[in-house]
Amino acid sequence: MVNDTIVRFRKVRKSFGNHVVLNNFDLDIRYCEKVSIIGASGSGKTTLLRLLMTLEKPDSGMIEVDGDQLLHMEIKGRLIPANEAHLRKIRGKVGMVFQQFNLFPHMKVLQNTMEAPIHVLGLSRAEAEERARELLEMVGLSEKADAFPSQLSGGQQQRVAIARALAMRPKVMLFDEVTAALDPERVGEVLNVIRKLAAETKMTMLIVTHEMNFARDVSDRVIFLNDGQILEDGSPEVLFTNPSNPRTRAFLSSVIDRR
Repeated sequence: MVNDTIVRFRKVRKSFGNHVVLNNFDLDIRYCEKVSIIGASGSGKTTLLRLLMTLEKPDSGMIEVDGDQLLHMEIKGRLIPANEAHLRKIRGKVGMVFQQFNLFPHMKVLQNTMEAPIHVLGLSRAEAEERARELLEMVGLSEKADAFPSQLSGGQQQRVAIARALAMRPKVMLFDEVTAALDPERVGEVLNVIRKLAAETKMTMLIVTHEMNFARDVSDRVIFLNDGQILEDGSPEVLFTNPSNPRTRAFLSSVIDRR
């Protein structure tokens, strides 16, 4: 494993029925890197994140996170399928925020943010509450700690979802079109939280987004996916101003023109 690589895909294939979503897919993500993944619907962006979260399994190939293989473990020099303990270890390194907020409707905001650190990480209730309150303050929602999700706007619910994912202290944070389900006036408040995270933390971040200006502002790298393949991978300055691939140029032109 290259020392500065925290996520590695090698020759990964994933299909659903006869539809191949990722084929012979390679990707390296470095520690602390902020990477935006753009592309048309169906290009494989969400599948990429779901594989990292072990919500989907690859048909073949290898995925590593922080030096550990995702679905295999080494015993006496042999690789064997990962057991549940190994999977829990890997999942503990990766957090994900989805399009839908997925908050527990019967729990208040503070409880939503505390539950996983208590039951998964083994934090005491006092430790979990302190961590949760710090994170709710960071996302601008400390005054909503005792509210239920139904009492919040969509943007507020998504900010709680971000705080909840951060409470697990993941090394890699995944964001899957986190503004797609929001009213337009709520988009900015969520993107500003992610901007703050990108600027103020060393957390590795993979961001699937259709917000091109945001991707340009927040990213160290931008990857353009098309039919499960990386067609372009470079700095936002180069990819958005002078893309080398005609398909990238056509995609960006259509997205920017629509907006």
